[in-house]
Amino acid sequence: MKINLGDGIKIMKERKIGFYDYTVVLTYLGMICAYVGITKVINASYRDALLCLMLAGVCDMFDGAVASTKERGKREQRFGIQIDSLSDLISFGVLPALFVYGISEHDIYSEIVGAIFILCALIRLAFFNVLEEERQSEHPDAPKRYLGVPVTVIAGFLPIEYIIYDAGVFKNTIYFVIFLFIVAIGFISPVEIKKPGLAGKICIVIVGIGELIFLLLGTGLTVL
Repeated sequence: MKINLGDGIKIMKERKIGFYDYTVVLTYLGMICAYVGITKVINASYRDALLCLMLAGVCDMFDGAVASTKERGKREQRFGIQIDSLSDLISFGVLPALFVYGISEHDIYSEIVGAIFILCALIRLAFFNVLEEERQSEHPDAPKRYLGVPVTVIAGFLPIEYIIYDAGVFKNTIYFVIFLFIVAIGFISPVEIKKPGLAGKICIVIVGIGELIFLLLGTGLTVL
């Protein structure tokens, strides 16, 4: 297959590299939230990091709905698939792994499990991209089930674990490492999970609000 560089240059002249309409704004914002969260982990501001993780989760929850409001060409659709997964890898792969590594005081177990977690998230997202491109070309109807645990679940469960840890229910950070490993295995397990409908999304939002309240009421919170 020959690549026509002339066509590529023509496309670049017609528009900047990438797409910048409102359908991808939430995806970009989610990635920026994740980056800020990573800087918070570096500075040991773990509550702030979790707030950033949750914000990235909110952006991811609604970016698909926003994108569906506009008729997009095949190039835009494929770009949307790729950029969403790249953003998810940073938000729900790198950020949680660094969070656990930081709160565990950089021990070797959290380092190894963090690497496994990011790798499993990478594999899960790449496989999703393959399936999604095939689905959009052959079956335009939205799928009703996930294959494998979605990487975004970490945005809901990691704050809960931190709240429990902060309440003194358990004091050993090894539980964060164990939890991260279990979720990583879920990413690459061929389990089918039903996608949440409207009622499910409302429940997720309610749980998220509860987590937010607990995090904000906790001690030692630094304002973003």
